[in-house]
Amino acid sequence: MSAPAHEGVRLGPLREAMERRYARYLADLRELTAIDSGSDDAEGVDRAGAFAAGRLRALGFEVRLVPVAGPGAEPLGAAVVARRRGELPHGRRVLLLAHLDTVYGRGTAAARPLRIEDGIAYAPGVCDDKGGLLLGLAAAGALADAGMEQYGELVVLLTPDEEIGSPGSRPLTESLAAEADYAFCLEGARENGDVVIARKGAVDLRITLRGKAAHSGIEPERGANAALAAAHLVVALQQLKGVNVGRVRAGTRTNIVCDEAVLDVEVRAVSRAELDAVLREIDALAAHTWVPGTSAEVVHGEICPPMEHTAPAAVLAAAAVGIAAELGFTLGVTETGGVADANYAAGTGVPVLDGLGPVGGGDHSPGEWLDLASVVPRGTLLAALIARFGAGSPA
Repeated sequence: MSAPAHEGVRLGPLREAMERRYARYLADLRELTAIDSGSDDAEGVDRAGAFAAGRLRALGFEVRLVPVAGPGAEPLGAAVVARRRGELPHGRRVLLLAHLDTVYGRGTAAARPLRIEDGIAYAPGVCDDKGGLLLGLAAAGALADAGMEQYGELVVLLTPDEEIGSPGSRPLTESLAAEADYAFCLEGARENGDVVIARKGAVDLRITLRGKAAHSGIEPERGANAALAAAHLVVALQQLKGVNVGRVRAGTRTNIVCDEAVLDVEVRAVSRAELDAVLREIDALAAHTWVPGTSAEVVHGEICPPMEHTAPAAVLAAAAVGIAAELGFTLGVTETGGVADANYAAGTGVPVLDGLGPVGGGDHSPGEWLDLASVVPRGTLLAALIARFGAGSPA
């Protein structure tokens, strides 16, 4: 028989510690959501990072800021990396993942400051991901308050560019994940409270079809219509599982046989094997001559690996379900098609559980919300998971 999910973790003192930290959590939430930190606003992201770094230092973490740059060397703001040694010299290293950036432009925070109606908080980034980020800090504080820092080391990574695919911070995420024993991602829970055990992987492709230009009225037979080839290819691609042709561009004038067409394509899959198989099918379809005289070139973007539903991840999920039951609420486990920094962590092989932030929704919209009643129970759950797996207890 497996051990209880909460073995070695005193849930009562942890919950009491979280309750005492709730007022600070709410004050921090108001302050952090008042900072504009859109992904294209490195200065704002750094202000949010400085705020979080200050809170982490106050909790006894050693903090460093790691500048992050995009593909064109443009600054994206600094990632925050914080470390705190626990009580167990031979305990496990637990990594908490959250992000500083939002999808909102400058001025949004002032236009929509945090407001609370019937226990629901509304503000830009309140769920995605400032509420989750702060829950990680509150959980770390609760563990210290309760004298239960049952881990070898707790590492917190706050990235500045998650909302644009983490082009600069990905290597840092992968490096820290490769050193960790477990990783917990603090994206908001699903609207029904579910945690996330798996996410699809994704890759973008650009397919350029080339033909031959000719006068469409006088001698169209001398041309090779790349737009027509693209149309055939789009129909074929849309039959493949997980493929979406998101953008089609072709031609320059109506009286010229189109000599070039470009397709921007996204592929999503639940496993790396499935993703690789679909990419091979796309290459084969592109190699087919849909219109005589045309050809196609496929350029693959960087792959975001799937966060696969693995046996080690299932152990984390089962423990979370058991701890939630002990705390008096039912926890569901789900899979999603969206990607997050959890994907990059999972790609290194570390067991990952996601959706451990508070319950919320309306992400990326004016109605983004967070259920404040979920903060204490979800924070207690997170703290218990850190202690449970940080101690290396058997599953």
